[in-house]
Amino acid sequence: MTQHCGLIAILGAPNAGKSTLVNALVGQKVAIVSPKAQTTRVRLMGVAIEGDTQLLLVDTPGIFEPKRRLDRAMVQAAWGGAEGADILALVVDAKGGLGKKVTDIAESIAGRPEPKYLILNKVDLADKAKLLVHAEKLNAAVEFTETFFVSAATGDGLADLKAHLAKAMPEGPWHYPEDQVSDATERSLASEVTREQLYLQLHAELPYASAIETEQYKEREDGSVEIHQQILVERPTQRAIVLGKGGVRIKEIGARARAELSNIMGRPVHLYLHVKVKPGWDEDRDSYREMGLDWVD
Repeated sequence: MTQHCGLIAILGAPNAGKSTLVNALVGQKVAIVSPKAQTTRVRLMGVAIEGDTQLLLVDTPGIFEPKRRLDRAMVQAAWGGAEGADILALVVDAKGGLGKKVTDIAESIAGRPEPKYLILNKVDLADKAKLLVHAEKLNAAVEFTETFFVSAATGDGLADLKAHLAKAMPEGPWHYPEDQVSDATERSLASEVTREQLYLQLHAELPYASAIETEQYKEREDGSVEIHQQILVERPTQRAIVLGKGGVRIKEIGARARAELSNIMGRPVHLYLHVKVKPGWDEDRDSYREMGLDWVD
């Protein structure tokens, strides 16, 4: 069997549904998802199979106007994820419409030589009359090879998208074993799953400025994994929010993260969480290294 393999950069504004789309195409969860904008901070690759083709789907942070160092590092990671791609896929929240963030990204990719796909996502929630208008406006600004209307949440249109992506991939050997679904390490995945639970359980209570540092990650003799993580926040009031009254909130965050990690890894996980107040953590080079982001000036 002749194999095909290629790289697809999944680009878009925050909250376009890029991570949900990557998870749906892979067929299982590889990227964390929350309703909070800019949940994805680093470039992550999901590996999907379609017939004789391996699709390397690069889930990138949402592209937006950066205001601080962490923002700049995330946007740099997003554009870095597009380097060497066989296809640039612009994912647009069809419900949210065409704001400045979307049109700015479209302008940025318009002159690039790679084939470009337009993916209008969340069509199950969008005003149907506006879908074609959005597609026409974007196709007038960028020479898209293909346009797709999908819902990553319901699966609508995904089979057709995946088939088209596979057909467009060049001939070449697969880069990953057939059973590998991501290039993320279990250590980094553990940090991401805990961060996802912070977002899901605390919603607007916890500011965007929080991070997870893995202090210890070790395999036990019985085959289980022991993980010690620090949740970094900037102020004592934020620490109190994460802990909750009598430590109830952090116990729930740990319990849900532990259950999900055990399910993903297929073995028992012992997760120990601590909350540390670290003012200005987002100006610390070590924090960026831990997150997998480049330090940017």
